[in-house]
Amino acid sequence: MATMETEAPPLNDVDIVRLAQRKQFSNSHQQSNTSLPPFLLSPHSHKLLLSYLHSRAASPSPSSAVSEYVTSLLSLISLSPETPAVYSLLSSLLSSYTRIFPSLPHDSNSLKTITFFHTLLIHIPLDDLKSVSDSVVSGLPVVVTVDDCQLFDLLPQCFEFIRNGEEKGGDYVNSIVDKIFDSQWSKGFLLKMVSIAKEFNFLDKMRGKEFLEKVFAGIKSVDLMDLPSIVYQLLVLASKGFNKREILEGIVWFFGSKSGSKMASTVRQVEGTVLLHVNFAVKQDPSLGKEVLGLVKSDLRAFNHFTVAVLLSVSRVRRFSESSMAILKTALLTAYRDYKFTKECKWIPDDIKEEYLSSVTVVEKSLLRAVNESNYGREQMVPSILQFGFILLESVEEANCKVLSVSDGLLGIEDLGIQMLKTLFEVHDMARNEIIEQIKFHILSLKPELSRLIIRLLCHLIQCYPYPMLEHVPRLKELLDYFTFMDGKIASYLVSALLPLIRFSRDLRDYTILAVRKAFFRREDTVRVAATNSIIELILAEKQPKEGGLFSLQDSSSQASCSQQADIPCSMGGDLFQELSALLQRCLYQQAKVKEVMYQGLVKLVLADPAIGGLVFDFLLPHFLQFFKEGSDVQLGVSSCIRLENGKVIIQEPLDSLLSCVSWILLLQTHGKTNQPLDSIGACFGFSLSQENEDVRNMSTEVFTGALLKIRKFLRNANLEDILGCTRDGSASTHDGSVSALEEKRKCCALILSGVVEVVLNAIAMDLEKATDQKKVELEKEIIQFIDLHDSLAKEASTSRQSNAGKRPNLRATANDTTDNLDSGNTKLTQEHTPFLATSSIYQLLLIALKLYSMESSDIEAASQNHSQSSLSKTSTCCKIVLFALNASLHHVKSLVTKGNDDPVKKLIYGEINMLGPPLLRLTLLLKLGSNVTTSQKKKESKGKKDSEGRKEYLHLALLSLKEMITISLSGSRLTQLLENLLLVPELKNVDLHDECDQASEIDDQDIRSKELFIRRYLKPLLMDLVKLSALRTVEILCDVMLMICHKLPCKWTNSHGDWAIHTCKSYKTTNSSIAKTMVRLAINLSSPPTDLLVAQDMLKELLKFIGSNNSDSSQVSEYLVINQSTASAIASCLFQITDTVILDMDWSTKKLKSASQFSHRTIHQSQNRECYPGFVFEENVYSRVKAVVELLSSFVLMSLKDSQAEHFLRLTARFYKNLAQISKLRIAPKGHKQLLPSLQFQKLVELTCKELTVPLYNFVAEMQQAQQGSTNSKGMVNKIKRENKCIPELIFQIEDYEKHLIRLSKATKMNLLKHAKRSTSRDFKILDPTTNVVGQDVPTNGGHGNDNENETCSDSEDDNNNGENGSYKVLSHEQVESETDAADDDGAADVPTIKRAKRSSIVHDSDED
Repeated sequence: MATMETEAPPLNDVDIVRLAQRKQFSNSHQQSNTSLPPFLLSPHSHKLLLSYLHSRAASPSPSSAVSEYVTSLLSLISLSPETPAVYSLLSSLLSSYTRIFPSLPHDSNSLKTITFFHTLLIHIPLDDLKSVSDSVVSGLPVVVTVDDCQLFDLLPQCFEFIRNGEEKGGDYVNSIVDKIFDSQWSKGFLLKMVSIAKEFNFLDKMRGKEFLEKVFAGIKSVDLMDLPSIVYQLLVLASKGFNKREILEGIVWFFGSKSGSKMASTVRQVEGTVLLHVNFAVKQDPSLGKEVLGLVKSDLRAFNHFTVAVLLSVSRVRRFSESSMAILKTALLTAYRDYKFTKECKWIPDDIKEEYLSSVTVVEKSLLRAVNESNYGREQMVPSILQFGFILLESVEEANCKVLSVSDGLLGIEDLGIQMLKTLFEVHDMARNEIIEQIKFHILSLKPELSRLIIRLLCHLIQCYPYPMLEHVPRLKELLDYFTFMDGKIASYLVSALLPLIRFSRDLRDYTILAVRKAFFRREDTVRVAATNSIIELILAEKQPKEGGLFSLQDSSSQASCSQQADIPCSMGGDLFQELSALLQRCLYQQAKVKEVMYQGLVKLVLADPAIGGLVFDFLLPHFLQFFKEGSDVQLGVSSCIRLENGKVIIQEPLDSLLSCVSWILLLQTHGKTNQPLDSIGACFGFSLSQENEDVRNMSTEVFTGALLKIRKFLRNANLEDILGCTRDGSASTHDGSVSALEEKRKCCALILSGVVEVVLNAIAMDLEKATDQKKVELEKEIIQFIDLHDSLAKEASTSRQSNAGKRPNLRATANDTTDNLDSGNTKLTQEHTPFLATSSIYQLLLIALKLYSMESSDIEAASQNHSQSSLSKTSTCCKIVLFALNASLHHVKSLVTKGNDDPVKKLIYGEINMLGPPLLRLTLLLKLGSNVTTSQKKKESKGKKDSEGRKEYLHLALLSLKEMITISLSGSRLTQLLENLLLVPELKNVDLHDECDQASEIDDQDIRSKELFIRRYLKPLLMDLVKLSALRTVEILCDVMLMICHKLPCKWTNSHGDWAIHTCKSYKTTNSSIAKTMVRLAINLSSPPTDLLVAQDMLKELLKFIGSNNSDSSQVSEYLVINQSTASAIASCLFQITDTVILDMDWSTKKLKSASQFSHRTIHQSQNRECYPGFVFEENVYSRVKAVVELLSSFVLMSLKDSQAEHFLRLTARFYKNLAQISKLRIAPKGHKQLLPSLQFQKLVELTCKELTVPLYNFVAEMQQAQQGSTNSKGMVNKIKRENKCIPELIFQIEDYEKHLIRLSKATKMNLLKHAKRSTSRDFKILDPTTNVVGQDVPTNGGHGNDNENETCSDSEDDNNNGENGSYKVLSHEQVESETDAADDDGAADVPTIKRAKRSSIVHDSDED
């Protein structure tokens, strides 16, 4: 030994480096000399060799010095690593290096050294590996950067050798891992752990979750530029099956909640890189794509802008394209539907409603943000965004919640889709061509309702981006080529959308005119109407003021290209009205619909440019003179307006529309002359005309003015036969002289003349508004004459012998009903027909009606005593005026909703429509008082009953008009203004409500005060009086109005009105079943939960006195006077409907409980406290509501219901138990989760259901079947048994399915939830022959005949193989049925044998076995 030591001279560090270099050179030249020098093989040299390491570490440049020495020494060791002395040196060298590593620079040299160590770890003993691991982990507190963590690259292989090398190696490794997880992680260490975690394949699921919690807790402090690498490493980890759902959920939550206020641009670019990583990972591992889809599908709370971006990115992978779009669409629609449901649902607390509002707001903002940020390295998402935007527009009807409250700040699915595509058009130039192509495709391929939405998108693009849209004019021209093949309204709407762009491009304007010109040669009426509308719109576009609007963009924008600017300077130029007059002239030879549209359009043109009035009159005058001839007598050619074609009466010329057009133009010109323009005319009346144009205009104006005055005089002085006489004369010369055709022509002439009378009445009413006192009296008399004429014409135009004019809102609304031979495609009235009477004219008519009716009411008692003919005549005249005014008001208000807000005629004709409210309310109050007087006198006067019915009809029309006005005001948020006007009307004197009105007057909030005063001053007194009069239709209207207004009040005030309605039901007796139903529904709907169902329960208890299972006594008196023998059945039906509505709410609630349960199992699986998760409050509210439903159904089950009601009850109860089964199933914890104890509310619900409903329900079914034995109607019994074959087995199955889940829950929780249930209840049925019962055979009862009944009892089950072919039934014994049911319960089967009758004529009866 001593000899060898003397023979082995020591080597210094430089010698070792040189020796390593020579060995490396020898290996590169394939020399076989690989022996180590004896000095390295001596154990005594280790200390000296390690000293060289420390000396180099102290040198001025330790990084390269230490790396050079250590790598040289390792290269020599690697030549003979199995030698004991060598691997001992290797262990010592690694230990020393780990100790000095913190003092060394951490760079590529150190990384190279550690990598060399990594290749030789297999030769280090396990104990030394443990010490190395401990040394590495002990240095964790000083780790800052990722380079400081280079030593941790050794840990994965060290852990693997330790775990595989000894029995308890796994425990040691776990302890080291616990130390790492318990320590504080720096940013650099987090990066290192994420990169090496994929090699920790020994981590279980729990430790994996702990690791991810540390990662996502520390990732917030990581530099932005390091985030993509972390995400990439995590995705690699997920692809290896390491907690996929948790990794993806953490990534989505982190980027979805990351604030964008600081370095927003950088954050978006980082997110774009991350999205590319996700897309690539999904392509490589499709299971990750499924996890991404499942994450959003299972929990809407994971929905944020980054989730949207991820789904849009994943959708670029072909196999996930449809599913990604479907999940995005489903999430959005679900959010809208849930919000809509919770907003309208009364029993859901306000805080939960706020949560759903917040949820749908987050969804909208997330989608918009994802689109807005799509230009930051996310261009691959653009096709997906474009596709999804059009999917949203196609889903508007499916969403069923298009109209949302503006106050909620929501866009709605339609505006959301449009906003997404608008943003995409603005941000991405490359997407513009595809957007226009998709617009063209969707307009041509979708049905009209959806095409209108696409055109609205096109309109927004043109209005917001006119210059970029000029580049796409060729594609828009291609779209115009299909003008004649589109739906008429869509074609017209398309041209309206293009108008702003047409003002920039003459080429597009000329092409539009060419397309419209072609449309006039089509045979379809709708296409010609669309062409006429388009011509009017084109001319109107020229008449719009040039300043501001889109033309301001021409000066302000500096971004237009050269090609765009070539089109911009060309304005429309010239007078387009004169240029297109030939096309308008052609309209005069078209169908009546086309002419009506043109006449209305001409009024719009004069509104936009009063100077064009003379040209319009010159245009219309030759056509007008075809029907108006002057001479000794005025000849109004009404018969020329009608022609016979193939036996059908066709209205060829809408003369009333023509006269209305002329009348309005004259009125507008009058305002132009006096420089007193209407509000709707605006500043466009302010320009002067040349003298030449003035003279030309005056010529035609004088002709039309004189013609209207002569027509007015002619109609006022002539009688009905004189007016219609020309019709007979003209008809006599027709070739088709059949009596029926002549009669139909006469009716159509009367219909046209009634419209002419309305035009004249409108002109007179306009004059009345400005007339003096003496002139007013004359005009009022004239109005009375014309209304009398209108009534006669209405009777003449009626199709039946008895005139129904009093029941029609407007005669023109019944044009299609005047005759069966009228061509429905050519009748005068269209849905968009504009009324001839303006709002101000109707207001004057209402004032006259009020005046006359007040006079008539004051004299009604004297008239009834004298029975004078003059008084009866006055009454008849007054009734005609009242009826005409009310019909006109109702038609006027209803037609308002058909007019768009941008229609220039809307403000001219409708004006401030709320001005009709006060006279309508005053007339309503007078009619109500008149009904009281007439009702009190109907025994004295033979005509009293008829007058009473007439006044009820007028009252119904007045209230219906008020209801329509309130509905319109609610939709336009102008209800307070209307109510303030109505409150100026003197109220009814009611001592009982005087104090309530005083209290309401002291309310500070104007909105609440106006609603409360209106309800207490008018609605409640009217409702109480009309209930006494049994005026059903008016009571229903008042209840609807009260509900509409009360739904806008806070719960405090709504509940007070609910208490009043309940008191009314208790104190007012009625035998009218319909009124009773209406009052009961009002009382329950005005009561806030849970009071509403408590009131229903009280009413059901009172109903038991009249339709209970025992023989009811008709002499009993209910606490609610509306409930009596006459109304009991109707009220029971009403309560059935209310219960049905509540069970529908249960359907939605069950779905929400399911999603909340899935979330709770993930968050509280380690706790027995259910109150710690957000859905607990909602769950308890659902249980309370379900308990109230059980109380309702438990009352129904005690009643003796009719056949139809009994079947309805069974179906209702089956649905209820189906929901109960789902709720019970949700309480059972899934595998791998800890079972939680059911809440106390749930236990009480189960107990109540078993005791109060399930047990009595079996008795109800048995009694219902026993009652059938007394029936002798065999045919009706067969049909009833057929229906029972479906509803009774379905009910039994749902009950047993519910109890099956309760059994499973009881086993899981060790609680007996079925202690109150009777599982021994017999559920088999016996079929008896009804003939034996008829002859007097005793019906078996539940006792003493068990054996006989057992032999006779049978229960049929469907045979899946045979029933479809021959309908045969297989008879099963009672034991077989019970055994199959138990087997189904044990196996969790989703179905049970369906019980059917063997004989259709047999009666089903319970078995005597119990």
